[in-house]
Amino acid sequence: IKTYVNTSSGNQFASDHVLTQEDSFMETEINKSQKLNNDVFGKTILNGNNLKHCNIPYSGKKPYNCVTCGKQFGNNSNLKTHQRIHTGEKPYCCIVCGKKFVINSSLKRHEKVHTGEKPYSCVICGKQFGTNSKLKLHQRIHTGEKPYGCIVCGKEFGRSGTLKIHQRIHTGEKPYHCLACGKDFGTNNELKSHMKVHTGEKPYSCVVCGKYFGRNGELKSHEKVHTGEKPYSCVVCGKSFGRNDELKLHQRIHTGEKPYSCEICGKEFGISSNLKTHQKIHSGQKPYCCVVCGKNFVINSSLKRHKKIHARDKL
Repeated sequence: IKTYVNTSSGNQFASDHVLTQEDSFMETEINKSQKLNNDVFGKTILNGNNLKHCNIPYSGKKPYNCVTCGKQFGNNSNLKTHQRIHTGEKPYCCIVCGKKFVINSSLKRHEKVHTGEKPYSCVICGKQFGTNSKLKLHQRIHTGEKPYGCIVCGKEFGRSGTLKIHQRIHTGEKPYHCLACGKDFGTNNELKSHMKVHTGEKPYSCVVCGKYFGRNGELKSHEKVHTGEKPYSCVVCGKSFGRNDELKLHQRIHTGEKPYSCEICGKEFGISSNLKTHQKIHSGQKPYCCVVCGKNFVINSSLKRHKKIHARDKL
């Protein structure tokens, strides 16, 4: 049996593991037949928690290292739990849905999803949550606390996960891939919304005209057509718009920004649709046809102007 003797007091401490403490502790070997004095503890592992209970100063050292990533731990049990991240071991299983977890406490939190238990309530708005951590995240809505800041642009966020998603704007990372067309996206929600293009799913409908939309945001933008609401105003000329993206496109008139350029002739455009229309000049494509004389046009507006010729001829 290994024991540790405090060279100052002579107290002995029993352990199966090497105790890394102040230099005043000395490791000794005794025979199993030898009797430990009254200061020997029954626990076989002496860690920071044990030392607190025993009123012995804990050095804060972490003698247990993960051989995979180098992370350090104060006791062996925490190290073993951590190693499951690398091994993929998830020994705790939900009997309802079969989902597996690394630690038992995660399983217990998950089980509240099935029971509907939400014991944590917000004192401001009354909203309830299954875990205390979710409640704390929610409370930042009321406090305005945003502890996570982007080191590139300085924008602040209430959650670390939101910051990670934001950082993809700067890195260009798009980890979510559409199997149908190969297009990549920065978030899973963006991918799910995009997939409706392929499936044709349009679950959101306008109660006024019955038009269907694939995204709730598209429906809300459309509804402004009926209400006449235009909450986005240009600070230069005062013109108002129903959508923020329409305002941004308009502002390029004032700034002169033309981010879209023709690869053939180099001509630049403020919006992508104008570039696509222009490219038909080079391709010779004329998709708009007059049903009266058969003449073709590059853009629909040209066809409409042309139709007036036939309308005058009928007079």
